[in-house]
Amino acid sequence: MRKKAFGEISMSRKNSAEDKKDYKAVGKSLKERAKQLKTDIPAVFLALKRKETPWLAKLLAGLTIAYALSPIDLIPDFIPVLGYLDDLIILPAMVTLTVRLIPAEVMVECRAEAEGMWKNGKPIKWYYAVPIVLVWLLVVFLVVRAVVKAQ
Repeated sequence: MRKKAFGEISMSRKNSAEDKKDYKAVGKSLKERAKQLKTDIPAVFLALKRKETPWLAKLLAGLTIAYALSPIDLIPDFIPVLGYLDDLIILPAMVTLTVRLIPAEVMVECRAEAEGMWKNGKPIKWYYAVPIVLVWLLVVFLVVRAVVKAQ
């Protein structure tokens, strides 16, 4: 009976070491995915403007870009654990689905173009954010106007 217990303990130690290796591999994989997202989101935006991109992919690309740039999340960040769910699962899933709908040759070209868009951590074409900023300014204006009228 003791031999089984000892064997089980040593087996769990062996599995624990293997689990640590698996966690490191998952960590590296997540870092690689994060880097890929940093390239894929601008690439999806560039593919949105291409006429070779199907309309369904354009629709999903527009939603994905709007969600990625939006300060409002589906699940607010202040909610413990679930708050970062969109950053870890929802946004990458949207990007992955969008990339699958875009033709491969278009996506390759857009990724190559997107890699050069960021220099020193700042976007070269910052004016791409202007429409989104204008939409949010309009939303804030409408909310403030509704609050003032209510008083």
